[in-house]
Amino acid sequence: MSEGGAVEATASAAPSRSLARHTTLRLGGPATELVTATDSEQLVELVRTADRAGTRLLVLGGGSNLVVSDEGFDGKAVRIATSGVTYDRLGDGLVRLTAEAGEDWDDVVADTVRRGLGGLECLSGIPGLTGATPVQNVGAYGVEISGPLMSVDLLDRPTGEVRTVPADELGLSYRSSLLKRTDRAVVLRVRLRLREDGLSEPVRYGELAGELGVDPDERVPVERARQAVLRLRGGKGMVLDRDDHDTWSAGSFFTNPIVGAEHLPGVLERIEERVGQQRIPRYPAADGAAKLSAAWLIERAGFAKGYAGPGGRVGLSTKHTLALTNRGSATTVDLLSLASEVRDGVWDTFGVLLAPEPVLVDCLL
Repeated sequence: MSEGGAVEATASAAPSRSLARHTTLRLGGPATELVTATDSEQLVELVRTADRAGTRLLVLGGGSNLVVSDEGFDGKAVRIATSGVTYDRLGDGLVRLTAEAGEDWDDVVADTVRRGLGGLECLSGIPGLTGATPVQNVGAYGVEISGPLMSVDLLDRPTGEVRTVPADELGLSYRSSLLKRTDRAVVLRVRLRLREDGLSEPVRYGELAGELGVDPDERVPVERARQAVLRLRGGKGMVLDRDDHDTWSAGSFFTNPIVGAEHLPGVLERIEERVGQQRIPRYPAADGAAKLSAAWLIERAGFAKGYAGPGGRVGLSTKHTLALTNRGSATTVDLLSLASEVRDGVWDTFGVLLAPEPVLVDCLL
């Protein structure tokens, strides 16, 4: 990946240790040490050795959900580059996919689609590595990885043991799991249950149904669904392109907020005071709560597509207000300054607190 101008000095001073080269934002300083693990045994041994020595450790995947400080990381960074994908028939039209953590996620999805296997097509175009998908319960267009996920193999760092953990023990929830924002475990591989019928998951997301020209809950050939998802993501700058600064991002920077039942009436009243009577995108959540659209709130709080942050070095994507982008010469400080401005603006306007989706490494929002 190419780098933004603001990190070139850091990268040239320590090109082999630059973390900016390994994040989709192209931001962040160097690690004290950066090593690459090409198989799971090597990965396990590197982590165990660092833990026994008390070495500070950053396990680095595809860098698509990571914000690293300008000063970098004072410790050892281990980059996951493990590979391997296998398929096993389970019977009853089902197939088990086993993929190593270092496999590129979209390559895995594309391979399942080529084989006519259904279940992952709506998760097309998401950047990053396969091992990260259960950590944040990756989801898009009405599908979450929690649906097809069967189990993961992980290294339990406190004990040093490698264990197989069923999906229902991972605490999978909206864009989260027991693995997120903790360093207690490292995912080594994932197992997913797919269908051999060549059809997509039921199309439950309105935007995707419109793109496909089908009714809600209809199923379509997996290749058709994948191409529609890629078109939608591409139109929002959510498919990586080194020549397009709109894709120099961590994807959706904020999660869609879930507002509890006790606060919802007041929030809806404030929204109506601001925008008048119009349809407010919201989706039912547990216990009478509602999930609101972060992008919709950001725009109605006065932050339009392309809104520029400090010095124009960062800005909201010109295609999607939920992506905070490096325009080519940004710093992490610039990015977090814009994120704070957007978060505080939505809070002041609507009383809704937006939470960041990426993992922040040695920096705070």
